[in-house]
Amino acid sequence: MAMKTPPLLHVFSGLPGTGKTTLAQGLAREVGAAYLRVDTIEQALRDLCALEVRDEGYRLAYRLAGDHLRLGVSVVADACNAIDITRMAWEEVARENGSRVVYIETLCSDRAEHRRRVESRPVTVPGLRLPTWAEVEAREYHRWTRPRIVIETAGRAEEAAFAELLSALSAQIAGK
Repeated sequence: MAMKTPPLLHVFSGLPGTGKTTLAQGLAREVGAAYLRVDTIEQALRDLCALEVRDEGYRLAYRLAGDHLRLGVSVVADACNAIDITRMAWEEVARENGSRVVYIETLCSDRAEHRRRVESRPVTVPGLRLPTWAEVEAREYHRWTRPRIVIETAGRAEEAAFAELLSALSAQIAGK
Protein backbone atom coordinates (compact mmCIF):
# COMPACT_ATOMS: atom_id res chain seq x y z
CA MET A 1 0.00 0.00 0.00
CA ALA A 2 1.42 3.40 -1.01
CA MET A 3 1.85 6.05 1.65
CA LYS A 4 -0.77 8.75 1.38
CA THR A 5 0.50 12.31 1.44
CA PRO A 6 -0.96 14.46 4.21
CA PRO A 7 -3.71 16.87 3.17
CA LEU A 8 -2.83 20.52 2.61
CA LEU A 9 -4.42 23.56 4.17
CA HIS A 10 -4.50 26.33 1.54
CA VAL A 11 -5.14 29.65 3.28
CA PHE A 12 -6.12 32.57 1.07
CA SER A 13 -5.81 36.14 2.22
CA GLY A 14 -6.27 39.57 0.75
CA LEU A 15 -8.54 42.56 0.83
CA PRO A 16 -12.05 42.31 -0.60
CA GLY A 17 -12.04 42.67 -4.38
CA THR A 18 -8.54 41.28 -5.00
CA GLY A 19 -9.75 38.01 -6.54
CA LYS A 20 -9.31 35.67 -3.61
CA THR A 21 -12.73 34.02 -3.78
CA THR A 22 -12.45 33.42 -7.52
CA LEU A 23 -9.03 31.81 -7.15
CA ALA A 24 -9.95 29.91 -3.97
CA GLN A 25 -13.06 28.37 -5.55
CA GLY A 26 -11.08 27.44 -8.66
CA LEU A 27 -8.38 25.79 -6.57
CA ALA A 28 -10.90 23.84 -4.49
CA ARG A 29 -12.46 22.50 -7.70
CA GLU A 30 -9.06 21.74 -9.26
CA VAL A 31 -7.65 19.76 -6.32
CA GLY A 32 -10.90 18.34 -4.92
CA ALA A 33 -10.50 20.17 -1.60
CA ALA A 34 -13.14 21.17 0.91
CA TYR A 35 -13.94 24.86 0.46
CA LEU A 36 -14.52 27.02 3.54
CA ARG A 37 -15.59 30.61 2.97
CA VAL A 38 -15.64 32.71 6.13
CA ASP A 39 -18.17 35.13 4.55
CA THR A 40 -20.66 32.25 4.20
CA ILE A 41 -20.05 31.04 7.76
CA GLU A 42 -20.38 34.52 9.24
CA GLN A 43 -23.58 35.26 7.33
CA ALA A 44 -25.06 31.94 8.45
CA LEU A 45 -24.29 32.86 12.06
CA ARG A 46 -26.05 36.20 11.56
CA ASP A 47 -29.06 34.61 9.86
CA LEU A 48 -29.48 31.52 12.03
CA CYS A 49 -28.28 32.73 15.42
CA ALA A 50 -28.90 36.47 15.21
CA LEU A 51 -25.30 37.06 16.28
CA GLU A 52 -23.27 40.20 15.92
CA VAL A 53 -20.30 38.32 14.48
CA ARG A 54 -16.80 39.14 15.63
CA ASP A 55 -14.33 36.23 15.46
CA GLU A 56 -16.88 33.40 15.64
CA GLY A 57 -16.81 32.81 11.88
CA TYR A 58 -13.07 32.29 11.86
CA ARG A 59 -13.18 30.08 14.95
CA LEU A 60 -15.86 27.90 13.38
CA ALA A 61 -13.88 27.72 10.11
CA TYR A 62 -10.80 26.53 12.05
CA ARG A 63 -12.81 23.70 13.58
CA LEU A 64 -14.35 22.67 10.26
CA ALA A 65 -10.92 22.74 8.61
CA GLY A 66 -9.59 20.48 11.36
CA ASP A 67 -12.42 17.99 10.79
CA HIS A 68 -11.60 17.78 7.07
CA LEU A 69 -7.85 17.56 7.58
CA ARG A 70 -8.26 14.71 10.10
CA LEU A 71 -10.22 12.84 7.42
CA GLY A 72 -7.36 13.32 4.97
CA VAL A 73 -9.17 15.97 2.92
CA SER A 74 -7.29 19.08 1.84
CA VAL A 75 -8.93 22.41 2.63
CA VAL A 76 -9.11 25.76 0.86
CA ALA A 77 -9.85 28.52 3.36
CA ASP A 78 -11.22 31.73 1.83
CA ALA A 79 -11.01 34.72 4.17
CA CYS A 80 -9.36 38.13 4.36
CA ASN A 81 -7.00 36.86 7.07
CA ALA A 82 -6.05 40.48 7.45
CA ILE A 83 -4.33 40.24 10.82
CA ASP A 84 -1.47 38.09 12.00
CA ILE A 85 -3.45 36.33 14.74
CA THR A 86 -5.82 34.75 12.18
CA ARG A 87 -2.87 33.58 10.09
CA MET A 88 -1.18 32.04 13.13
CA ALA A 89 -4.41 30.23 14.03
CA TRP A 90 -4.45 28.47 10.63
CA GLU A 91 -0.88 27.28 11.29
CA GLU A 92 -2.06 25.78 14.57
CA VAL A 93 -4.94 23.99 12.80
CA ALA A 94 -2.51 22.48 10.29
CA ARG A 95 0.01 21.48 12.98
CA GLU A 96 -2.65 19.89 15.21
CA ASN A 97 -3.87 17.82 12.29
CA GLY A 98 -0.56 16.70 10.77
CA SER A 99 -0.89 18.92 7.71
CA ARG A 100 1.07 21.63 5.98
CA VAL A 101 -0.26 25.15 5.52
CA VAL A 102 0.26 27.04 2.28
CA TYR A 103 -0.51 30.76 2.37
CA ILE A 104 -1.74 32.55 -0.74
CA GLU A 105 -2.13 36.32 -0.78
CA THR A 106 -4.05 38.04 -3.55
CA LEU A 107 -3.28 41.64 -4.48
CA CYS A 108 -4.77 44.16 -6.87
CA SER A 109 -2.19 46.93 -7.02
CA ASP A 110 -4.13 49.07 -9.51
CA ARG A 111 -6.17 51.26 -7.17
CA ALA A 112 -8.75 52.24 -9.81
CA GLU A 113 -9.29 48.64 -10.88
CA HIS A 114 -9.53 47.51 -7.27
CA ARG A 115 -12.13 50.16 -6.54
CA ARG A 116 -14.16 49.18 -9.64
CA ARG A 117 -14.15 45.57 -8.50
CA VAL A 118 -15.27 46.43 -4.98
CA GLU A 119 -18.04 48.71 -6.19
CA SER A 120 -19.36 46.41 -8.93
CA ARG A 121 -19.06 42.87 -7.60
CA PRO A 122 -22.24 40.91 -7.08
CA VAL A 123 -23.40 39.54 -3.75
CA THR A 124 -22.85 35.77 -3.90
CA VAL A 125 -23.76 35.00 -0.28
CA PRO A 126 -27.46 35.77 0.26
CA GLY A 127 -27.91 38.51 2.84
CA LEU A 128 -24.25 39.48 2.96
CA ARG A 129 -23.56 43.21 2.95
CA LEU A 130 -20.42 43.78 0.93
CA PRO A 131 -17.96 46.39 2.18
CA THR A 132 -17.81 49.79 0.54
CA TRP A 133 -14.62 51.08 -1.04
CA ALA A 134 -14.11 53.38 1.97
CA GLU A 135 -14.40 50.36 4.30
CA VAL A 136 -11.91 48.37 2.23
CA GLU A 137 -9.44 51.27 2.29
CA ALA A 138 -9.83 51.66 6.06
CA ARG A 139 -9.54 47.96 6.85
CA GLU A 140 -6.70 46.89 9.10
CA TYR A 141 -4.32 44.67 7.15
CA HIS A 142 -1.05 43.53 8.72
CA ARG A 143 2.15 43.14 6.73
CA TRP A 144 3.05 39.52 6.12
CA THR A 145 5.85 37.98 8.18
CA ARG A 146 5.50 34.43 6.83
CA PRO A 147 6.38 32.94 3.45
CA ARG A 148 3.47 32.96 1.04
CA ILE A 149 2.53 32.79 -2.60
CA VAL A 150 1.59 36.24 -3.87
CA ILE A 151 -0.75 36.51 -6.84
CA GLU A 152 -1.12 39.94 -8.43
CA THR A 153 -4.50 40.13 -10.19
CA ALA A 154 -4.48 43.71 -11.52
CA GLY A 155 -4.79 43.90 -15.29
CA ARG A 156 -4.81 40.13 -15.70
CA ALA A 157 -7.31 37.62 -16.93
CA GLU A 158 -8.64 35.26 -14.28
CA GLU A 159 -7.17 32.31 -16.20
CA ALA A 160 -3.66 33.80 -16.15
CA ALA A 161 -3.77 34.43 -12.41
CA PHE A 162 -5.08 30.91 -11.82
CA ALA A 163 -2.34 29.35 -13.98
CA GLU A 164 0.28 31.31 -12.00
CA LEU A 165 -1.27 30.07 -8.74
CA LEU A 166 -1.17 26.42 -9.86
CA SER A 167 2.44 26.76 -11.01
CA ALA A 168 3.53 28.42 -7.75
CA LEU A 169 1.72 25.79 -5.67
CA SER A 170 3.31 22.97 -7.64
CA ALA A 171 6.78 24.48 -7.13
CA GLN A 172 6.19 25.06 -3.41
CA ILE A 173 4.81 21.57 -2.79
CA ALA A 174 7.66 19.96 -4.73
CA GLY A 175 10.17 21.95 -2.67
CA LYS A 176 8.46 20.95 0.58
